[in-house]
Amino acid sequence: MLKEKANVIRRDIIEMLYESKSGHPGGSLSACDIVTALYFKEMNIDPKNPKWEERDRFVLSKGHAAPVLYAALAEKGYFDKSELLKLRKTGAMLQGHPDMKGTPGVDMSTGSLGQGIAAANGMALAAKLQDKSYRVYTILGDGEVQEGIVWEAAMFSAHYKLDNLTAFVDFNGLQIDGKNEDVMGINPLDKKFEAFGWNVIKIDGHDFDQIIDAIEQSKNTKGKPTIIIAKTIKGKGVSFMEDQAGWHGKAPSQEETEIALKELGGVK
Repeated sequence: MLKEKANVIRRDIIEMLYESKSGHPGGSLSACDIVTALYFKEMNIDPKNPKWEERDRFVLSKGHAAPVLYAALAEKGYFDKSELLKLRKTGAMLQGHPDMKGTPGVDMSTGSLGQGIAAANGMALAAKLQDKSYRVYTILGDGEVQEGIVWEAAMFSAHYKLDNLTAFVDFNGLQIDGKNEDVMGINPLDKKFEAFGWNVIKIDGHDFDQIIDAIEQSKNTKGKPTIIIAKTIKGKGVSFMEDQAGWHGKAPSQEETEIALKELGGVK
């Protein structure tokens, strides 16, 4: 069921980017299985009541991957799927980065890299101060953890023992300018988060059993936040996009869209 949902979401990502002639396919497709597991297995949410006080919160810290969030929200029923094909259009609900004031189901506006995890911290601390039981989930890009604010936020999370916070790193190894390790190395990422006081789990970010098991481990961890470092493939699911930095922020042509949809089991 989750694999089928992820495939639908991947097809929607391709179609919406083709229609908009812009957007970020690579990081949207790499994070797709994590987002699918959260929205269709784990998170306690109600699409008919997006502002429900007790809902779990989700923050897409790597906000440029908005298409994967939009496709998941539409598939979940937060808004009509016809909105997807208006991506990035003037006056449309769905803009290039998530907007909590304009899109039902978006809990935090993001785009400036690193700020999402800081906002997630605030949500998690608020839950503890108000004795609420909801959990907070966030996804960072691996290039995003080059930002200094991420490490200030990491200190904050551990200091306040935010065990209701689960963060993912979508570790596809590529960013807009090439390999992370060539731009500015981030390894050993697990040891760095451990040193900052986090519970660290490493998984295959395309294996649903591993994703769900890691989330359960994070929910059972007390006294510290959890980071799930998920090894993924940029452009996952579309052969000519996979592991290609050039597909970080580029829309497919009509011919490329047709090939991608066929590979994903759909027809343009």
